[in-house]
Amino acid sequence: MESSQTKAVPIPAVNLRERRSDPWWALVIAIVVLTVVLILLVPNPFARIFNFVRQGILTTIYITLISFFLVLVLGLFTGLGRLSRNRVISLIAGVYVEVIRGIPVLVQLMFWFFAFSALIRSLGARLGIQWMASFVPDPVGMAIFSLVFCYAAYMGEVYRAGIQSIPKGQMEAARSLGMNYVQAMRYVVLPQAIRVILPPVGNEFITLLKDTSLVSVVGVPDLTREGRLFMASTFIATDTWIMVALLYLIMTLFSARLVSWIEARSKLER
Repeated sequence: MESSQTKAVPIPAVNLRERRSDPWWALVIAIVVLTVVLILLVPNPFARIFNFVRQGILTTIYITLISFFLVLVLGLFTGLGRLSRNRVISLIAGVYVEVIRGIPVLVQLMFWFFAFSALIRSLGARLGIQWMASFVPDPVGMAIFSLVFCYAAYMGEVYRAGIQSIPKGQMEAARSLGMNYVQAMRYVVLPQAIRVILPPVGNEFITLLKDTSLVSVVGVPDLTREGRLFMASTFIATDTWIMVALLYLIMTLFSARLVSWIEARSKLER
């Protein structure tokens, strides 16, 4: 009787250094070096431009981070609403997504800042409520609200697609272990869905970062508005927008590389 021998299947070695390396960081470094060189070697006008708009950079980052955090939260509820078995909740979430996705971001910004504020003042005047009649929106707060209200619709679809990509057996197995729907979604389905949706979530963050330039039309002193103010006061157009473009490029490229790094770490931990 021949003895059966089990052949060991060789597992190819994985070079973790190669998997984690990202050659696109070289582009980020190159753009940063170029920007620094322009500021140091051509201080007039590039150093002047940078010093003028640097507060706008902080405002842009602040609006982006606060808005994106709120988008993640509201988008999750929107995605769960779309998947709800309750027809009313599903219908409300569906109408919200379809309506918001059909209106440009700039139009929504203008509506909430100008039209909605005018409606509040008109309603306050009719009801005799002083604070409503004299309502003046805070530009930064209204900009964050507008961006969150808009991007949560897109993020809701990202969450919905991610949750639907998880096999139904995962939810059934969790429920068979005694978990309720919320526990199964929190501990079983969502952790897996988050890994799936990392790339589109990263894309939404980068798009949101770039779209913060639109808030300049409602008076928010972001990077774009500060660049416009500098150009209007000095009549230096080309150099101003070169510097503004480089600064946006640094932020977006760094964000993209950070998302890629998080995605790679997530794959290594599987």
